[in-house]
Amino acid sequence: MKIVMAIIKPFKLDEVRDALTSIGVQGITVTEVKGYGRQKGHTEIYRGTEYAVSFLPKLKIEVAVPSETADKVVEAIASAAKTGQIGDGKIFVFQIDQALRIRTGESDAEAL
Repeated sequence: MKIVMAIIKPFKLDEVRDALTSIGVQGITVTEVKGYGRQKGHTEIYRGTEYAVSFLPKLKIEVAVPSETADKVVEAIASAAKTGQIGDGKIFVFQIDQALRIRTGESDAEAL
């Protein structure tokens, strides 16, 4: 079992969700986050005053999937989230040691 975690631009969420649904992913967790990478933020002008925005709004998507599905999930997220511009995001894959569905007591692969 693996967790695929992706940091994406907020306006790409619907496309990513549709791509994941089309390959059979049943559930995702989405969190609003802020951060920066190589782009190091940017400057904005508000009421005539320029100020630096160091942390940019992003979305963190987490998907728990069977190990054999992880590559398909990574490909789906990458193709749906890509704009070709700086700040498209990153995808990380982690190993899951144990999973438990609280309601039913199902564990590991059955819990996904």
